[in-house]
Amino acid sequence: MISAQQNKYVQNSIQTASPAQLLIMLSDGAIRFCKQAIEAIHQKNYQDANHFLVKVQDIIQEFVITLDKKAAVADQLLPLYDYFLFRLVEANTKKQAEPAEEVLGYLQELKETWLQAAKLSVGATHG
Repeated sequence: MISAQQNKYVQNSIQTASPAQLLIMLSDGAIRFCKQAIEAIHQKNYQDANHFLVKVQDIIQEFVITLDKKAAVADQLLPLYDYFLFRLVEANTKKQAEPAEEVLGYLQELKETWLQAAKLSVGATHG
C-alpha cells in the first residue's frame, strides 16, 4: 500500500512540475542511474550496468526531444547530449567506468546550472 501511495505522490509531482522542475527531476534520475551503472561496472555486474546505462541514455534522449530548438543554448546542448550518448555507449560496450564517470560529472554540472536558471526565472517572475 505504501508503494501505491508513493507512486501517486510521484505521479502528482510530475504532473504539477514546471518544465524547469521536470528537467531537474530528470537530471536527478540520470545522475542516480549513472552512479548505479558505475558501481555495477566496478562490481563487474555488466547486466545491471547495461540496465542503468540504458536508463541514462533514455533520459538524455528525453532532453534532446524536449529541447527548445529555438533557444540560443540549443546549439551548444545538442552536441553535448550526443557526446554523452557516445560516451555512455562506450562505457557499456567496453565495460569501463571512466566514460560514464565523465558523463556523470557533466550531468552534475548541468543540473547545478539548471538549478541556478530556475532560481533566476522564479526571481524574475516574482520580482
